[in-house]
Amino acid sequence: MNFDLNEDEEMLKALAERFVDDHYDLDRRRGYLADPNGFSPAMWSLLAELGLVAAPLSMESGGLSLDATAIATVFEALGRGLVVEPLTENILVAARLLERVAPADLAEGWMESLAMGTRRVALAHAEHGARGGLTFVECAVRTDGSLCGVKSCVPAGAGVDAFIVTARESGSATDEAGIALFLVEANAPGVAVNPWRMADGSIAVTLTLDAAPATRLVGSLADVRENDLLASLARSAEAIGIMQLLFDATLDYLRTRRQFGVSLGSFQAIQHRMSAQYAAIEQARALLNLAMVSQGSDAFASAVHGLRAFVAPASVELGHEMIQFHGGMGVTDELFIGHGHKRLLVLSRWPESPEVALDRYAGVLA
Repeated sequence: MNFDLNEDEEMLKALAERFVDDHYDLDRRRGYLADPNGFSPAMWSLLAELGLVAAPLSMESGGLSLDATAIATVFEALGRGLVVEPLTENILVAARLLERVAPADLAEGWMESLAMGTRRVALAHAEHGARGGLTFVECAVRTDGSLCGVKSCVPAGAGVDAFIVTARESGSATDEAGIALFLVEANAPGVAVNPWRMADGSIAVTLTLDAAPATRLVGSLADVRENDLLASLARSAEAIGIMQLLFDATLDYLRTRRQFGVSLGSFQAIQHRMSAQYAAIEQARALLNLAMVSQGSDAFASAVHGLRAFVAPASVELGHEMIQFHGGMGVTDELFIGHGHKRLLVLSRWPESPEVALDRYAGVLA
């Protein structure tokens, strides 16, 4: 099977790599993260100018309708740079979902500005009482159509213009049926946003709705689940890019760091452990390739869940190993190693654990 990228995919890969090379190093990344929104508005505008913000959206919305291969290629390249701009959460998750479930008149007012990067939306779904899966929703729709409830974790929710909120119209908190989607503007009355830092330094918010006015969308929880497949693929591709970054940096370190008069990389035990992590990266990339070529078939969802079920724990283990090889320096802010490991921790647990992904792969969870 031919896994060579076509001309457009090569161009997108080169564009993402050039963005990383020109605008990312450790000091600048720390500066981007320090912004109140958790990323650089200037870099977000630049990504929009380069077309990477709009690219995952449909051509009708000004995008390129990227397929799984193009999305994986772009996000693996961005992962190698530890890019902090929230393309996954604000574009692949929220903007694509809004494009999918918004009535035509509402989409017309939003999609152009989302594609241009001048406005952002975030999906507010996760609640404190959830324990794996997607169906737990207590946020409720009042008789007047307003919303009441708390969404405990909304990644990349700081500074957005609106939230896509899952809310219950009927049934108990764990029922699949009875959940609808609503658009809530961030500056609407009854909307309170409390920002906080996730383990990787990015900003999430707790969204509290107290009789907040909302616009009903036409989708359901099934749309959230199906829309998240490409986002899950992107998260795994990003994790593989970070794994490669940490592995390459550690390999260089082991070749140059000397102990007992020889390089650390000459010790057989270290060689075996690095070989095991090299094999893990290759396994992860093989599963990514399987997912990419499965798009359009019934096996795509299963391949994406299997990819995540493998990559999430394997990436965290690789991070542990790379930190240990660096010793105390591995956990400091002076090296990419600790920063990358923190990002891998978040990717491995959000939006659900690898155990849930494994259950989905095994077919015991919808």
